[in-house]
This record gives sequence, C-alpha cells and structure tokens, in this order.
Amino acid sequence: MFDTTHSFSYSAPAPVASPVTEDADSYFELGLAYATGHGEPVDYVRAHKWFNIAAMLGDIRAREERADLAELMSPAEVAEAQKLAREWVLSR
Repeated sequence: MFDTTHSFSYSAPAPVASPVTEDADSYFELGLAYATGHGEPVDYVRAHKWFNIAAMLGDIRAREERADLAELMSPAEVAEAQKLAREWVLSR
C-alpha cells in the first residue's frame, strides 16, 4: 500500500512534446503526491490517472500502486481516472 513516509522530490511534470521526453518517474511521483497528500490534496482519481500514465511509460511501481489504489476506489472513480488518463495521452 502507500508508504506515507516516502521521501520524494515533487515537481509537476512539464508538458511533453514527444514520448522520448516523457519522464515516468515524475508522473509516478505526481501520483504519489495525490495519493498521500504530500504537496497536493489527496485525490485518488488524479493519483490513479498519474499512476496509469507512468505505468504506460513502463514504471512497474506505478502499476502496483495503481492496482492498490483501485481497491480503495469505486468503479465510477476508476473509470473517471482512466478517462482522464486517456484524454491526457490524446492531448499530447
């Protein structure tokens, strides 16, 4: 589950122009920020969105955190998070 003692440096990822410049670690940390309330208000939908994006970029930790988080969310919340992730990907 979430390690609320995890120390990480949070900075919102800058918009990216191509997949080559994407940084899965930054998106993973953004997911952690929303999941734990470190630097952001707790928001499981946004956390799931960023974990999903990091997982799409190959971050295994994000896949694990996303699965754990989904267990705490309603099906509607998971669907909303997936929708937001798709919209974000398509906007790139």
